[in-house]
Amino acid sequence: MLWFRFRYALHVNEESFPLKRTLWIVVLAAGAAAFVPLAAGAQVPEAAPPVAPSYKYSVYGGFAYTSLNQLNLSRHGLLGGKVTVTRDWGKYFALMASGDYYKPSAGSLPANPGDPSVYSFLAGPEVHANIYGPVDALFFVELGLEHTGGEQMNPSTSFAGGFGGGALYHLNSRWAIEVTGDRVGASFSLANNSSQLGYSSHRTWDPRATIGAVFRF
Repeated sequence: MLWFRFRYALHVNEESFPLKRTLWIVVLAAGAAAFVPLAAGAQVPEAAPPVAPSYKYSVYGGFAYTSLNQLNLSRHGLLGGKVTVTRDWGKYFALMASGDYYKPSAGSLPANPGDPSVYSFLAGPEVHANIYGPVDALFFVELGLEHTGGEQMNPSTSFAGGFGGGALYHLNSRWAIEVTGDRVGASFSLANNSSQLGYSSHRTWDPRATIGAVFRF
């Protein structure tokens, strides 16, 4: 009888051991499954890289210089300022319109005869492209009107046009430094021309240069 009870207890223990082991595996698996969502939720998602804003308009303002080849006996060019508004159309093409004014002499006295001044309003297409890193190149063609005052020219306003180019150095997404140069041709009559000879047969080309800041919006 004792032998039978011992065999029965041994048999029950042998069967319960695999059951207990299986039960522990199930409990551990359930616990791991419960912690997986918590660990996933605690992870901070990586931030998407910032997208550079795309601005369609820009305004340029800066110091400017122009020569005075249309004036007789001119010795020095003039200093002034220039403002340009540009509308971008795509990645490479833009339309620009500019106005400038020049009055102070760029040289020492005695300077130019009379009291000359020049202003112009020009507009035209522009092509620009990136050269390297923050540096862009630009090329443009311009047409419009130019006025020369203080020299008794008749007429004092002429159709004008030219071409030029330059470079931009981008400081950030909105601001840049721009340097440009161009050549503008116009046909003014000789100084002190009479009203009976009010034609513009004296064609000249003036090199100009500017440096200033660009703001995009």
